[in-house]
Amino acid sequence: MDMVLETLGMTEETLDPQDWADVQALSHRVIDDAVDYLRDVRDRPVWREMPADVRDVFTAPLPRSPSPLAAVYDEVSRTVMSYPMGNIHPRFWSWYMGSSNFAGALGDFLAAIQGSNLGGGNHAAGLMDSQVVNWCKQMLGFPASAGGTLVSGGSMANIIGLTVARNVKAGIDVREHGVAAIEKPLRFYGSDQIHSCHRKAMEALGLGNRALHRIPTDAGLRMDIAALRAAIAEDRAAGFKPACVIGTAGTVNTGAIDDLRALAKLAHEEDLWFHVDGCIGALIAIAPENAHRVAGIEWADSVALDPHKWLHAPFEVGCALVRDAVAHRKTFAVTPEYLESTPRGLASGEWLHDYGLQTSRGFRALKVWMALKEHGADKFGRLIDQNIAQADYLAGLIEAEPELELAALPTINIVCFRYQPGLAGEAPKALNTEIMLRLQEEGIAALSDTTVHGQHWLRVAITNHRTRREDLDLLVRQVTRLGRQIAAEHPASF
Repeated sequence: MDMVLETLGMTEETLDPQDWADVQALSHRVIDDAVDYLRDVRDRPVWREMPADVRDVFTAPLPRSPSPLAAVYDEVSRTVMSYPMGNIHPRFWSWYMGSSNFAGALGDFLAAIQGSNLGGGNHAAGLMDSQVVNWCKQMLGFPASAGGTLVSGGSMANIIGLTVARNVKAGIDVREHGVAAIEKPLRFYGSDQIHSCHRKAMEALGLGNRALHRIPTDAGLRMDIAALRAAIAEDRAAGFKPACVIGTAGTVNTGAIDDLRALAKLAHEEDLWFHVDGCIGALIAIAPENAHRVAGIEWADSVALDPHKWLHAPFEVGCALVRDAVAHRKTFAVTPEYLESTPRGLASGEWLHDYGLQTSRGFRALKVWMALKEHGADKFGRLIDQNIAQADYLAGLIEAEPELELAALPTINIVCFRYQPGLAGEAPKALNTEIMLRLQEEGIAALSDTTVHGQHWLRVAITNHRTRREDLDLLVRQVTRLGRQIAAEHPASF
């Protein structure tokens, strides 16, 4: 064969390095830098704007010729590593994200080195994938017989659960005949605080946004049970088929948790599928002081949760659990001739792609598995309690500061507040937005903003195992400093 290739003028190539010793030395340097990066994260700005020369790196044309790996790493270090989103920083409270962990990062690295495709098959990574799903069932009180799958994140986990709900409640074989053959249009129900991914799900499932009936919420922003019951009756009378209730275990805006027990009872009485969007708060189930807040989640027909939030797995990994494993598999399973099982060998294992939309699946389980093995689930539960206690602490600081106003006492770990400089009426949105932006630009803290009960508020979501109370003390001091400074700079505006 070599002679044939030489005759054709071809040389066989590989992506493996020519000198493994050089790669080994560089790898040690990368690991050393990574340890320093996490160890010293508190000493760096939460976020900073990229200068023009760094932005220009990302407009460079396609490389055609090779560069030394050390030079490639140096460029990554100077650009990507130096200008992160910031969510591993102890004062990142902007959007609802976990803050990663070192064991999980090692898991991601090892998963990439091993390179397994988790579409299925008889190999260790496939068994670990199933084991992590089983651990998620145990954490939420689901039966061992339930189905489940690891996915990219909460949006996809919700789509998995809602797809099963659609197929079970359609009354026809949707996979064969499509949604146009459904006799009565289906209706799904969620609160007016529901995450936007559910609209995307309705659209992707061919049901349309109008199939998602938004139910009003009470003063605590929880779904109004009486209004839900009335909406179901009205829809039935109008010729629709109520199919699914979507409970929210922690809204994005405020962390409000629907009455999951009441929703489960109502869904059972009305013969509806009960799905819980638990991407914010499902894992509160393992928090000893706060598990009662999500009581009833174990009664759900399906749940979406996010290990890359309160289990702090590196992005990305979500999980969908479905109580009826048979219905779960029937919703997605396809067996082409090239993926038929064999009695022995590599193809004798379970085909994990039968439980979702992806045939090719990354080895997401290892980073979750390693962190749970290192720390134990009980520690993650205590860290959840810690974040919720920190939110209560921050709320107390805000209430004690005359220039700050609290939207409401936090339900879990999300605090909404604003700078209110002694003015009558609502605090100026422009002033609070400028405070938020300057906190980011000065590298002090990353907050977001939102609208609650029609008013503008700053939002702090404490989902961070590195956050300390001293960080929250600093936040309050800096918000009041910036509020005074900005108001003084623009006295006519505020």
